[in-house]
Amino acid sequence: MKYYAGVDGGGTKTAYALFDENKNILAETRSPGSNHENLEGSFEEAADILIAGLNELCAAGGVRLEQIAYTLMGLAGMDHPWQIELLSEKLRVRGLERFELCNDGFLPLWAGSETGAAIAYNMGTGMCCNASDRSGRLRQLAGLGEFSGDIGGGHQIAITAYRLIYDDVCLGIEKTALTKKYFKEFDIKSTEEFVSSCGMYDDEKTQSRFVMRMLDFYFEAAAEGDGPVLKSIDALAERGARLIAAHANTLDFGDETEAVLCGSIHVKLPSDIYVDLLKEKASSYTDKKLDFKKLGFPPVRGCINRILQKQM
Repeated sequence: MKYYAGVDGGGTKTAYALFDENKNILAETRSPGSNHENLEGSFEEAADILIAGLNELCAAGGVRLEQIAYTLMGLAGMDHPWQIELLSEKLRVRGLERFELCNDGFLPLWAGSETGAAIAYNMGTGMCCNASDRSGRLRQLAGLGEFSGDIGGGHQIAITAYRLIYDDVCLGIEKTALTKKYFKEFDIKSTEEFVSSCGMYDDEKTQSRFVMRMLDFYFEAAAEGDGPVLKSIDALAERGARLIAAHANTLDFGDETEAVLCGSIHVKLPSDIYVDLLKEKASSYTDKKLDFKKLGFPPVRGCINRILQKQM
């Protein structure tokens, strides 16, 4: 029996899965986030977190780390070859062998695609649009924040929602239903209280709750036909459509291109207005047939699909 390990590392948590050669999950564990960009100890701390997490996974599965035939890790923050090589060296120094690192944005396409040649547009805390074509070429778009013009992801949408309220309350540009929702939720009585409220969260847990409520307000307002929010959603869909179309027009996916939508914005939230517009726009920017699907599996499952695909 051969054993394989998969790792899906993000900014807030890291998911681990132990697989057998038949793709059965034998054990699953979690550890803190492993994105080196969010850690005070950078690559050193990320390597420590990953090694500890893999050892915990092996203990849960009743195997030793040296019994793992191969480990694939999809990690947030792995955006450039030098980052992959640097963290790989840190892991080798700690005794890890037979492994591969890639950006976490590739895992959803290997998890949700039937062929392994697909586009994955991920919008969770952050965003990226990754692809793997029939020749095995890997390509990543977005994921660099302002440098790559990212306007999606939970934190960015929350900031956009706050800015729309600011433009309403402080600048008098355009009324938005977000204002009433926000003022009621946080018991805001004045413009001064509103301005001060943008710093109301001072820890990760409180910040996460704040962002989630802003996302709730945002998509509620969209469903109510709120003008400023719908303009924002149009821009959100436009950017995503351009990313998807860029992959479809550049890489080789055959007669039909699978486009896997993943991340909480696409999968968990009531974002159908945005998703429908995204599909419409993306299809208009390419003459390739796009087959959209929402990811129905944890991204870490993409690790075993990719490992076995490469061994064929």
